[in-house]
Amino acid sequence: MKKFPKLKSKIILAPMHDTTNLAFRLMCKEYGAALVSTELLSANAIAKNNKAVLRLAVTDKSEKPNVIQLFSQNTSMLVKAAKRLEKDFDIIDFNIGCPSERIMQQGSGGALLRRKNKIKEIVKKVSSAIKIPFTVKMRVGFDRDNSLEIAKICEEQGASAITIHARTVLQGYSGHSDWEIIKKIKQNLKIPVIGNGDIWNGADAKKMLEETGCDYVMVGRAAIGNPFIFKAINHFLETGEVITQNKDERISDYFEYIKLAKKFKIFNLFDAKTKAQEFTKGFEGSSKFRKELNTAKSFGVIKKLLQEF
Repeated sequence: MKKFPKLKSKIILAPMHDTTNLAFRLMCKEYGAALVSTELLSANAIAKNNKAVLRLAVTDKSEKPNVIQLFSQNTSMLVKAAKRLEKDFDIIDFNIGCPSERIMQQGSGGALLRRKNKIKEIVKKVSSAIKIPFTVKMRVGFDRDNSLEIAKICEEQGASAITIHARTVLQGYSGHSDWEIIKKIKQNLKIPVIGNGDIWNGADAKKMLEETGCDYVMVGRAAIGNPFIFKAINHFLETGEVITQNKDERISDYFEYIKLAKKFKIFNLFDAKTKAQEFTKGFEGSSKFRKELNTAKSFGVIKKLLQEF
């Protein structure tokens, strides 16, 4: 087992589809995220040299320490992809919790929680094949809680840390996450445990750390369009004070994101429109702005609409 690195703060960015690209990760890192991750990527595609997927695995030394998250049920493909990627990343994370139907139909993601022997094989073979830490992100089970059994298997086979999203796969993002399960796993494992689920602000992060004893807290949906949340949570944990951004500051962050996207050649109009919606969500007039944004055919129009907004 390779030792999980000691991080500078307690708050980690979750891997999120169409969100955690390089530009967004760098912003979250700048605002105090202790660790950032690519979105969930296909190990099969990487092993087969799929250029579109490899573009999503582009990294930069300024985001280190960094994580690439992979999915597959094919052990040899996972080994091949992990060995290819270990020179560029500090940690390789394996997803056995994603509730996406598209991914589960391939027998990957959350579907693997029903195949503990397969999980055992994958974690053992991949962790022993690479020189960097191999971690696992899981849910508490497919339709029932068998998380402790799975987490122990991962630890025994060489996982360096476990992230627990405290919902079942069938729950998706509905209902509430059960933090008691995170506490139970932390009490029974020696490796670091990262808690995930229903973290929306500093008070939530503080409560999870105190109630579960987990080593780190992972923030997902609350960070969409809001990389500042990492500064806000870290500040709250240090001082108990709530800090927020105003509309102008958030829009300024949006333009910083666009600047980074262009710098790293990942800019596209669809993403620029999506991010404009995300970065302005919750502010007065945002619903009217979204309707106008839908008709934008160029970035110049998006820029003009934001200036008016």
